[in-house]
Amino acid sequence: MAVDHIRYDLLTQDALRGVIRTVLTDAAVKGLPGEHHFFITFDTRIDGVRLSARLKASYPEEMTVVLQHQFWDLTVGDDDFAVGLAFNGIPERLHIPFKAVKAFLDPSVQFGLQFGVDGEASAGTDVGTAPGAATGMPAPVERAGPATLAPPKEPNKEPARQPASPAKPDPVPAAGSEDSSAEVVRLDRFRKK
Repeated sequence: MAVDHIRYDLLTQDALRGVIRTVLTDAAVKGLPGEHHFFITFDTRIDGVRLSARLKASYPEEMTVVLQHQFWDLTVGDDDFAVGLAFNGIPERLHIPFKAVKAFLDPSVQFGLQFGVDGEASAGTDVGTAPGAATGMPAPVERAGPATLAPPKEPNKEPARQPASPAKPDPVPAAGSEDSSAEVVRLDRFRKK
């Protein structure tokens, strides 16, 4: 097989991360339209990820944030984004480079992307890759079909802003939310049977 000196795999991942950049930029300027909301999973070990020591201890490898009802100060740069979120009622500011993003999902339209995460982890350990990353190609979830991304894993602590575990989804009210009927649902619920 010929050697890919151009590295189409990396160019494709960068282009698809540009989709995330564009969507987040629009959300920062105009807010979230309609029922759109985002689950963003990222590797907390990648250089440039900044979060509090408390969150880093709770999520030493991977974290999923939900941008839906209660987030603030979303700022998007060329290579990263930052957002304010509350975890168990405690406000936090997260800074996430796009190169750390492992998955992006908008369940309102069953659209998602998965990425292989390249680069060295801060702790010097190997960084895992997402399905489809063996060839370096992201595994997009087609808009017209059912979502094939597994729901993000529930961390050990601080479930207020995290989706429920894949095995047993429970309603999780957003921290400080006046609407306690907010619910995180499994993507399997929307699969055609």
